[in-house]
This record gives sequence, C-alpha cells and structure tokens, in this order.
Amino acid sequence: MRLLLDTCVGGGTAKQLTAAGYDIRWMGLSEPDPGDEATIRVAYEEERVPITLDKDFGDLAIVYGMPHRGIIRLVGFAARPQGKYCIAALQRFEHELTHGAIVTVMADRVRIRLSD
Repeated sequence: MRLLLDTCVGGGTAKQLTAAGYDIRWMGLSEPDPGDEATIRVAYEEERVPITLDKDFGDLAIVYGMPHRGIIRLVGFAARPQGKYCIAALQRFEHELTHGAIVTVMADRVRIRLSD
C-alpha cells in the first residue's frame, strides 16, 4: 500500500512503515509545509492513503468533498508509538481504506467512516 505521511507525523513513523514494506512519502521533507489541501490532493494524485494527526483532513473529505483514497487519522499519540498503531490499522483495515474509508485510531478504540 502506498502512504503519504503528513508533516505532523514523526519521521520515526516513516522509518517504521518503510521497514514494514509500505511505500512511503513523508511530507515532513517538504519545505515549506504545503498545507492540508495540497497534502490531501497530492495523496489522491499519487494514489496514496494519507496518515495525519490533523482533523482537517476528514473535514476536507467529508464537508468539502475533496477526493481521497482513504485516510488514517491518529488521535492522542506521542511520536514513538505512531508507527505501531499505523501498522496495526493498515493490516486490519486495508480493505476498507482501499475503498475510501476514514479510519480514526485512538489507543482504546477505532472509528471507521465508510465511503458513500
């Protein structure tokens, strides 16, 4: 699966996901930060699932109808455990993500909004 990590996601997470075999583009290497709209647009154009800590990605997709290929949002995680939770979510919800689901991952639960 091809992933795009938002600038707010730690570089260590990019390394963990790459080591797990995922094709990663990390926007943290972009200067300056391109912003949420540009990031979700790039993810869609490159056929990548964006991973973010930012609630705005869901708003852009749901409220403003921006096209996407699924979204993972991490809530309440420090940088160190982000990779572990991303890998677990990707393994468990790959099918849903490939069909445009928005997966919100928290330490104690996961919410999924399936695409219409």
